[in-house]
Amino acid sequence: MQHFPVFLDMASARVVIGGGGEIALAKLRLLLKTDAQITLCAPDFTPEIEAHSPRVTLVRRPLLGCDLQGARLVYAATGDAAADARIAALGRKAGALVNVVDNLDASDFLTPAIVDRAPVVIAIGTEGAAPVLARKIKAHLEEVLPASLGLLARIGKGFRAMAEQLPQGVRRRAFWAEYYDHAGPRALDQGGVPQVEQALDDLLARHLTAQAPDGHVDFVSAGPGDPELLTLKARKLIDRADVVIHDRLVSPEILELARREAVMIAVGKQGFGPSTPQAEIHRLMIEHAAKGAHVVRLKGGDASVFGRLDEETGALDGAGIRWQVIPGVTSASSAAASIGQSLTRRGRNQSLRLVTAHDMQGYADQDWRALAAPGAITAVYMGKRAARFVQGRLLMHGASPDTPVTLVENASRADQQIVPTTLAQLPQQAAQLAGPAIILLGLAPKSAEQANEIQEQAL
Repeated sequence: MQHFPVFLDMASARVVIGGGGEIALAKLRLLLKTDAQITLCAPDFTPEIEAHSPRVTLVRRPLLGCDLQGARLVYAATGDAAADARIAALGRKAGALVNVVDNLDASDFLTPAIVDRAPVVIAIGTEGAAPVLARKIKAHLEEVLPASLGLLARIGKGFRAMAEQLPQGVRRRAFWAEYYDHAGPRALDQGGVPQVEQALDDLLARHLTAQAPDGHVDFVSAGPGDPELLTLKARKLIDRADVVIHDRLVSPEILELARREAVMIAVGKQGFGPSTPQAEIHRLMIEHAAKGAHVVRLKGGDASVFGRLDEETGALDGAGIRWQVIPGVTSASSAAASIGQSLTRRGRNQSLRLVTAHDMQGYADQDWRALAAPGAITAVYMGKRAARFVQGRLLMHGASPDTPVTLVENASRADQQIVPTTLAQLPQQAAQLAGPAIILLGLAPKSAEQANEIQEQAL
């Protein structure tokens, strides 16, 4: 992020625009939504700009340094590169922030696309990369956000002091969530502003007498990494969480979905590397939930697949804490999808095995004869370091060295890498991967499989 979004207090702030044509008018329309003191400097002004006098001050000559005393923002909006550069230099000399319209490199700040539901204001920026995209997002938000949102926010703002009777944190957030999600919109539809004000009084009285909510833990499956593979329920719970206790492999894009105020706790485990003790994870879940917090235990892939789910739910049961499990996309499904293959197919494999290469004692032992059978399909989790062990056991139990194998590194993510190989070359290929990988035994990418079928038919 090169440009940090902030909201400036524009009450009585001085803003100076150098320019009097259509470019200056576009900025003026936006600034007129604020309480700023606005001055435009140009030899001539369009009739539309003239119509805003005396709300704005019009100086009928080119901008000079004396026009910038006390200015907070300066817009260079003449459309002439040399004139705009002169205005920008004067603005910086006066200590103001400068925006040169349509010149990202020469600007100190950008003016975003804005959705105005005052006091709710949504600013949309693309750091100058895609203004058309910003306008598209703005149009979408204008459609989905009701016009009444601003009115509800203004009424709620006036009630904030009363709501401070509720303890800060979970109980106060629950009050405001119910107001904006249900009570406020319903009351506004039924009786307008007086009905909303009464609804707020009733809602506060009920929340003041209600018992503090019990803490609980949601085991949320984060999937293989792509935020778009999260279930709707998972997204909602991440957004509502007071505390997020997350695995090492949960992607940064998914962690960004949590509230800024949420407590984020990393409890990563790494094979043959630093790991958070399982007992510490249990302690953290219990400690925060016992204080009444909504805890999301965020697990990579599907929480029920090689995620020590039973150990963690057992610890919560022992402490008398409620929990639920939100299923998700496991990495094997995502990896198979990335190579265009099905994990099961009639006539090829009647079963599918999901195995881990490691257990609590080290390399995990398996039914190697079954895994080595012709047509068998197996997804190996956490198998990079165990690749030579897996290869050796399969060859010992009759697997062909030519058995197709595909390694999928960082499945579903932007940096996903697909490495087709064979059982004979598995250890060498696995050693070259840096990120987490799924090993698909018995599967080649679809294109490679089709090429082999054509070759076999020709023979």
